[in-house]
Amino acid sequence: MKSYKRPDLEIHNFHGMLTVSPQMIDFFEIVRKISRTNSTVLIRGETGTGKELVATALHAMSPRKNGPFKALNCAVLNSDLLASELFGHVKGSFTGAIRDHKGLFEQADKGTVFLDEIAEIDFDIQARLLRVLQERTFTPVGGRSSVRVDTRVISATNKALRGEVAAGHFREDLMYRIRVIPIFLPRLADREGDVEALAWRFIEDFNKLGYRKVDEISKDARDALLSYAWPGNVRELHNIIEYAFAIGDGPVISLEEFTPELRGEEPDIGTTRETEMSISQMEKSRIVNALQKAKGKKAQAAEILDISRSTLWRKMREHGLAK
Repeated sequence: MKSYKRPDLEIHNFHGMLTVSPQMIDFFEIVRKISRTNSTVLIRGETGTGKELVATALHAMSPRKNGPFKALNCAVLNSDLLASELFGHVKGSFTGAIRDHKGLFEQADKGTVFLDEIAEIDFDIQARLLRVLQERTFTPVGGRSSVRVDTRVISATNKALRGEVAAGHFREDLMYRIRVIPIFLPRLADREGDVEALAWRFIEDFNKLGYRKVDEISKDARDALLSYAWPGNVRELHNIIEYAFAIGDGPVISLEEFTPELRGEEPDIGTTRETEMSISQMEKSRIVNALQKAKGKKAQAAEILDISRSTLWRKMREHGLAK
């Protein structure tokens, strides 16, 4: 069976986003131009495309780069917790509020707040967020005095906000406030050359862990990678390579080491659950190991895992590791 070694590719690294794709190079130029402004930005992109990395890049190249960057996934908190995280609360405002707490907007004064999954917030929070964008003020939960902040807001969603407005799920006035500059992050399937380039980059990363050394990909495995639609985008590609490393042996990745979806098969429910569980268990194990190496310091653990602190926090919550 014919197999392929790593092609000679020049991979561009733009603030942690890796690519050989002309489409992404063009996208990076748009990000560079927008970063010079203080405008509110909405990043549209499918799940797993790297929207938080784009937000981080916008902040890092902006006039606010020396200020704080705070990120939050709005979909992982209920309305009460989200209000507290965004706007803060005063002591005694609810059960468990044993001290005053500064919210993300106050913490990120002179900096940037990134709100991922913005379409998931409910109408009460939407109204309060609108006030922040219009007046640059807010009132902490349980408070009486307004707080004024100078914070840039970058948000992201995988949904069309106009459709959410039409369905009655999102305020039209807020949509126009957060959608001052909309940018569209390409899907992995639309990024010429990136599937193969990123697959090899992930292979190199897993080779460093030492439990398996891969030098080649079989022809049918490569064909499967290049023909797959990648609905989970870069995150899914990373998981697939991690899965292949875990269940396979030897220097060549074969088609049999991929999940049924990539093999062109219809997975039964049991197979799907087993695959998801295996990948989830591996991810949890990597997070636990990183936290142990970092002696519990989340910022250092995030660096070890090469993910953002907010992504680490979200994954810790998903795996029941958050305290």
